Amino acid sequence: MTVMIDRSPPASAIDTMTQKPLVGQKALVTGANSGIGRAVALALGAAGADVVVNYVAGEAEAEEVARTIREGGSRAVALRADVSQEDDVVEMFQAVIGVLGTVDILVNNAGLQRDAAFETMTLAQWNTVIGVNLTGQFLCAREAVREFKHRGVVESVSRAAGKIICMSSVHEVIPWAGHVNYAASKGGVAMLMKSLAQEVAPHRIRVNSIAPGAVRTPINRPAWETPEALASLLELIPYKRIGEPEDIARAAVWLASDASDYVNGTTLFVDGGMTLYPEFASGG
Repeated sequence: MTVMIDRSPPASAIDTMTQKPLVGQKALVTGANSGIGRAVALALGAAGADVVVNYVAGEAEAEEVARTIREGGSRAVALRADVSQEDDVVEMFQAVIGVLGTVDILVNNAGLQRDAAFETMTLAQWNTVIGVNLTGQFLCAREAVREFKHRGVVESVSRAAGKIICMSSVHEVIPWAGHVNYAASKGGVAMLMKSLAQEVAPHRIRVNSIAPGAVRTPINRPAWETPEALASLLELIPYKRIGEPEDIARAAVWLASDASDYVNGTTLFVDGGMTLYPEFASGG
């Protein structure tokens, strides 16, 4: 005889989850002092999670994000660490667990660009981008998995033992001349995410990615700050608007919540259709 176990939350909890689906959960967002990371940290806090706002530079901005989250009723602290440095990452997780008790959600957001034509790209430019965008995600995910496995599932908090959201890019699938280091790092993130998701799924750990398209953030300001640049950019976006950090933040809240409990090993493209090869819309 097969016994079916109902793992659905009680009816009384559904309304609470709808309003603040992350109540009781502890989140770490890397690179959260500006741009997409800032929006994600604020959204997780608004959804009820306690949040650690990681930064490597921009302390005042990180403290402002943490203060805003606290004003909304969740706990929040700003914590400096360079995610490309193993010792920094280990110490950061020790501090997070010391302050919040555990970690339920990791948003691997920290990233940067060091653009150059391939033949003039320096090893330092290559290593800096790979170190933060790819190695940084490995180091943070490794510490998160260790904590998730150590703690296990706490049903009153979440169906999963832990959730990792890797911030990727449409350039995990779209080649990007002049940005080889960045595109390579995001292609690596795609396979890091999928391979890790496959490995840790039996432990009830979910790993997914968000791949933003063109989003209005400081890192790509030249692409949208003038009418001419914006018009050129919109030619690449079938939906004909540039993304906002909040578009990514809403996706992150969903992936971190039990509403997406059966989603694992998936890249969610939030790009207005940029990956639809818009140049073929009229026949190529």
